[in-house]
Amino acid sequence: MRLSTLICLATALVLATMRPIHAEDTVSGPLYIVTYFDVAPTAAQQTASLAREYAEAIRKDDANVGFQVFEEIGRPNRHAILEAWRDKKAYEANSEAAGAAAYRDKLQPLLISGTGARFLGGLSVAAPAARPGPETVYVLTHVDVPPQQKEQAIELVKALAAAGRKDDGNLWFDVLQQNDRPNHFTLFEGWRDRKAFDASIMAAHTKEFRQKLNPLEGALYDERLYEVVR
Repeated sequence: MRLSTLICLATALVLATMRPIHAEDTVSGPLYIVTYFDVAPTAAQQTASLAREYAEAIRKDDANVGFQVFEEIGRPNRHAILEAWRDKKAYEANSEAAGAAAYRDKLQPLLISGTGARFLGGLSVAAPAARPGPETVYVLTHVDVPPQQKEQAIELVKALAAAGRKDDGNLWFDVLQQNDRPNHFTLFEGWRDRKAFDASIMAAHTKEFRQKLNPLEGALYDERLYEVVR
C-alpha cells in the first residue's frame, strides 16, 4: 500500500516530540517494536517512573522516531511499549547501549513475566486526525491468523482501519504487520475518550470485521485498552 506523501509518524505514535518520516524513507523502514510485559502490582508506580526516565533518554536519539509507554486501563501493572526507529540497525545500536542495559537491569526484578517484543512494519499507516488529549484511549490489538489466511486477513484489517478512521472520535487507526510472522498484525488505535471507543466497537463495519475474522483466527482476538504513562 502506498503511504501518504508525508506520514507524520510523530502524531501517529502520539508523541509531539517525534520527527516526521517521508514516504521515500519508509521503503526499508521504519522499524516498529511493540513490547508487552507485566510487573508485580505493587511495582506499577516504580515501573512507570523507570519508563518515564528511559523514554526521555531514548527520544534524544536522532534515530528514534518515537517511544511511548502505556499501562493497561484497570490493570496498571500490565504495560506495553510502542517504539519506532529509523531502521533495524539503529534499534540494535540502542539495545546494546549502556542506557538500555541499565533500564533492563532495573526492570528485571519487578517483572512477573518475560518481555514479549514484536518487530513490525507499517501495513496501513495514515496521518492522524488529531492529537491525543487527557481522556484519550489507546488501543493495541494483536490479530493472529494461520499463514494460509494471511492475504484475506490483510484485506480485512486494512478495510477496518480505513472505516475506523472515519468514525467520530477516532484520532488514528494504524495497522502494523509482524516481520517474522506476516500473518500476525498489531492494530494501534487512538480514541478521543472511552465513549468514542465504545461506540466504535458497535459500528456496523466493526461487527462485520469481527464476524469475518472470527473463522480465520489462529488465536483469540487480543484487544487491550491503555492510557499513556505520564
